Amino acid sequence: MRCSASPLQDSPSSQSQISPRRANEHDSTSPDSSPTFATDLEGKPFDPFRAAKGKVVVLLFVRTDCPISNRYAPTIQQLSARNDNKAEFFLVYPSKKETADSIRKHDRRFGYTLAALRDPQHMLVKQSQAQITPEAAVFNSNRRLVYHGRIDNLYEDFGHARKSATTHELADAIEVAISGKMQSANATPAVGCYISDLE
Repeated sequence: MRCSASPLQDSPSSQSQISPRRANEHDSTSPDSSPTFATDLEGKPFDPFRAAKGKVVVLLFVRTDCPISNRYAPTIQQLSARNDNKAEFFLVYPSKKETADSIRKHDRRFGYTLAALRDPQHMLVKQSQAQITPEAAVFNSNRRLVYHGRIDNLYEDFGHARKSATTHELADAIEVAISGKMQSANATPAVGCYISDLE
C-alpha cells in the first residue's frame, strides 16, 4: 500500500442529530453477476445521484486499511450531520478486495452512519477524478462535479499532520454547491493512499 500526496496540481479551492441510513434504503435496480457499476453492500446496483433526489452529492473515497482515511471519520460524520437536509453523503470503497462484511465491520468500528458503497470497477472513481483515499468529490444538484480533492489541510504529506486544520476545502465546496453558485470545478491535492494500487 503506497501512501503519499496526490499528483494533482494545486488550484484554488471552493469558498465557502445524525440519522443512520444504509445504501440499500435507497432505490436500486436488480443486481448483476459481473457488475460494472457501484453497488450497495447487498451487491445491488446503486446510483447515488438518483438516491440524492436533487440534493448536493458528496462522495468520500475511503478504504478500511488507510490510516489517514480512518482518522477523518469524525470529521466526515460531522460534515454529514451539519448538512443533513441539503446534501447526501456516501462512503465509497474502491478496493476490489474489501468485502461487504469487512466494510460493515469497519463502519461500525469508526462509528459511521452514512450509506456505504462498493466501487470495484472504479466507475465513481473515474467520474469524480479521485486518485487518493481519503478524497472527496462534490457534485451540485445538476450532477456536475464542482470539487474533488482533500477534505482539509490537516495533512501536508503522509505522516506529517498539523495539530488542527487551518483550511477546510470540503466544507467550503459543499457550501458553494448548496448555494447554487456556478463555477468551474476546483481541485486540491489529497494526501493518503493511492487508489491506483487497488487495480
